[in-house]
Amino acid sequence: MKTKIAVAKGDGIGPEIMEAVLNIFEANEVPLAYEFVEMGKSYFDAGHSTGMTDAAMQTIENLGILFKGPMETPKGKGVKSINVTARKVWNTYANQRDFRTLNGVQTVFSKAGIPINLTIIRENIEDTYGGIEHMLTNDVAVGRRIITRPGSAQVIRYAFEMARRKGLKKLACGHKANIMKLTDGLFLETFYEVAKGYPDIQASDIIVDDLCMKLVSHPEMFQAIVLTNLQGDIVSDLCAGLVGGLGFAPSANIGDNISIFEAVHGTAPDIAGRNIANPTALLLSGISMLRYMGFTANAATIENALLYTLEKGVHTGDFGDRSTKSVNTTEFAQCIIANLGKHPSSGGAFSQPNFECKTNVDFRPTQNKITVTESGIKEEILGADIFIESELQPAEIAEIAKSKLNEKFDLIMISNRGTQVWPTGSVYTELVNQFRIRLEKTEGVELSQKDIFNIASEVSDAVKVCSVEFLMKFGDKLGYSLAQGQ
Repeated sequence: MKTKIAVAKGDGIGPEIMEAVLNIFEANEVPLAYEFVEMGKSYFDAGHSTGMTDAAMQTIENLGILFKGPMETPKGKGVKSINVTARKVWNTYANQRDFRTLNGVQTVFSKAGIPINLTIIRENIEDTYGGIEHMLTNDVAVGRRIITRPGSAQVIRYAFEMARRKGLKKLACGHKANIMKLTDGLFLETFYEVAKGYPDIQASDIIVDDLCMKLVSHPEMFQAIVLTNLQGDIVSDLCAGLVGGLGFAPSANIGDNISIFEAVHGTAPDIAGRNIANPTALLLSGISMLRYMGFTANAATIENALLYTLEKGVHTGDFGDRSTKSVNTTEFAQCIIANLGKHPSSGGAFSQPNFECKTNVDFRPTQNKITVTESGIKEEILGADIFIESELQPAEIAEIAKSKLNEKFDLIMISNRGTQVWPTGSVYTELVNQFRIRLEKTEGVELSQKDIFNIASEVSDAVKVCSVEFLMKFGDKLGYSLAQGQ
């Protein structure tokens, strides 16, 4: 019996490298059947705002596995990335990318005899990739960075399970909690909460800029790293550079019901149709997919053939020994096919799984799942941050705010771009035309949502109000940060 999966060939070089990979699968008699789906740039151009047809979405949801080539999102048309949309719509919350030194792919580290073998787990759903942005004034744009406790726990738990399955002893959390104390702070807090259930794995954390410095100087220090979405995106591309580039970087997007395996490099339209593209990244992603689906023997055989082929110096034009002739996409695949059953002299693959289980395609939810980690926490409104547009000086804004206050509120602080400018500040702080007015409740007062909206309405009589955020307390924890200088 063959297992059917959805396949999207992709744009640019996508169809060429996908054909090469599927030919290798066929030669190894991988028990898969393919249902090709319509996704990518041409479907944006045809008026599908999501970049895929309704039939494609239905097929993918029915089959639970999508194997896709690189895809292009048209620029300047106000549409979202098809790659990000697919990951978010189907809740593929964990992006796993495995990076290791490959024989025949020369890098600074391979020449120095420093082997690289590390895994990046990137949160795949939240963070700034929500794409929630607004212009508060003509000069000021803001974006919401969404980090949730359930989403963080989901990907961090996956990272620990992955480390345990691979026999890894160390997992690090990359973060910027020293600056973003609530968002990255929540991710880091959740990391150590989850870590308590994995005493066999050494849990540590590292600030992301320090992490990047150490990765390019001593990458052998790390076995696996889990990060938030944007930071994980950047760090995973950095790690790709350590092993030869995105052409050697597989990507698996894991969800509970649907998973996506893809090449994360670009569509390379300048070489599309010339049959010279390197299919290695897509093949490595396909190998990850085979392991995930339980076809571990096929995965090991194909990976060993790839490693043997690379070890023998076979290469496409984008890498390898320039003094030897390069091969085209088809020839590269044919060499791998000819080497099926052979093993490299070092770094061979074994017939063992890297993933926990196959996607649960038999389960189809009837409604959207809502996850709350802990209910019943006492919530209290302590005040509000009112964001306004103004070209007045801070002291003038303070006088306006004071004139609108009632007995329930005190004016605490005014900031500009996150830096306090009233009641204290520096005349050297340059300002833009968007300020934050922080109001806190007076002692003994209990505030309601209506009180917040009423005071914002009063302030709006004098200045333009751009947005309002509640100052909340959850249990014994403040749900907001202080300004720089406060």
